[in-house]
Amino acid sequence: MKIMFSDSREMPREGCLVAAIEKGGELPAVLRELDEKSAGQIARAMKAASFDGAKGSVVDIPAPYGLELDRLLLIGAGEVDDLDAWGAECLGGRMAGALMERKETQASVLALPPEGVDLPPTEWAVRISSGMALRNYVFDRYKSEKKDGENGENGRKNGKRISAVTVLVEDPQSAQKGWKERAGLVEAVHMARDLVNEPGNVLYPAEFARRVKELEKIGLEVEILDENKLKELGFGALLAVGQGSANAPCVAVMKWNGGKEGEAPVAFIGKGVTFDSGGISIKPSQGMEDMKGDMGGAAAVTGAMRALATRKAKVNAVGVIGLVENMPDGRAQRPGDVVKSLSGQTIAVLNTDAEGRLVLADCLTYARDTFKPALMIDLATLTGAILVALGKEYAGLFSNDDNLSEALRNAGEKTGEKVWRLPLGKAYDKLIDHDVADMKNIGGRNAGSITAAQFLKRFVEDTPWAHIDVAGTAMAAEKSDINTSWGAGWGVRLLDAFVRDREED
Repeated sequence: MKIMFSDSREMPREGCLVAAIEKGGELPAVLRELDEKSAGQIARAMKAASFDGAKGSVVDIPAPYGLELDRLLLIGAGEVDDLDAWGAECLGGRMAGALMERKETQASVLALPPEGVDLPPTEWAVRISSGMALRNYVFDRYKSEKKDGENGENGRKNGKRISAVTVLVEDPQSAQKGWKERAGLVEAVHMARDLVNEPGNVLYPAEFARRVKELEKIGLEVEILDENKLKELGFGALLAVGQGSANAPCVAVMKWNGGKEGEAPVAFIGKGVTFDSGGISIKPSQGMEDMKGDMGGAAAVTGAMRALATRKAKVNAVGVIGLVENMPDGRAQRPGDVVKSLSGQTIAVLNTDAEGRLVLADCLTYARDTFKPALMIDLATLTGAILVALGKEYAGLFSNDDNLSEALRNAGEKTGEKVWRLPLGKAYDKLIDHDVADMKNIGGRNAGSITAAQFLKRFVEDTPWAHIDVAGTAMAAEKSDINTSWGAGWGVRLLDAFVRDREED
């Protein structure tokens, strides 16, 4: 979607105009002028629809009398107290949704903050634009119909997406500058959504790694550790997960050096199981198709690293993602096998469907020992138990560092990608101790998400660390104002905000 900015004093004379009204608020001055030209039709339409600006409400006025506009859409902004930066993005998403429902592919959007909103006008306009762009996402590349820009009427396919928006603001030049930086984050989220939405026969480990390698074009340093290199280094736990697949595993390492030379980087680690059948401990067939999204953590890390490079973040950062496919071939690991991890610790694999923690164990060890990071954050679609505990509203957060946890919680509140901290403790170690190996990869029915995090903690040592279980938020996410796709791209905006607020500022 192309986003342009124009002076709000020069109202459009044609096309579709979108404006937001806060709950209980009055029409802004520019709309009052239009209302006068329409002989009061706008006010009458609002009254007839009992429209008071409540969140989620819409008044649609096609071909308003006395105006050359094709359509005027009034969107309820809700309570002013809720219109912070995140609230503005959600409002922008609802604006885009209203346009998409009506197959409007181009529009002008009045983006003047209501009275009482504690955001500068430029920031308000950028956040509105961000929300619209995030909502304007449809994954349809495998549809046999013509895609956007391919010989469809007006270059569109059934009006599924918005092609262009002109945002009306007080200072177009400043808004354009702010949007230029923000647009890279939106593109990074869309990339993460694409990765999660891709089918497993298309996005296998080597293909995922190829797409990561392309990010060298925007300034990331990328290294791919292939299967032979992983064997040489001793990635025994990760390799055990992939040994039943015809698609060889690999690890992609992304580096962004935007901070001071020699300064310890922040490290992001992602679980990238491109398809998870469960292995020998095979999953039930119902819903197994969703396991193409078991690489949501790796998608988030990839998107976050792309965002940092695009905006040239003043931080040193590294992303390590373990890419593997878990399949039940005759060579696959068996329940009861003992594997040796990169750390030297041994693991009894009692359930081959608890594979993500094996992948992360080696990636955490590699990141810790190779880069000596200031902190590590891993993201993984790790346990179904986190869905039972938190549903799809929050991701589960586990950490050995209170300050790191609080920084992530704050970033989550700002971005709407919220996390809820759950406990760790020595008592849970008893549930994963094993009589033959150093540990087992499952802890039993109780506290499933906690024992998985406790398992990972054994590979962290003293490095400040947080584990975010995104099994409930990365895929099949609840529809929201800024996303109706199956793949949410969840975590990209969280990590970007975390870096902005804690590492850069």
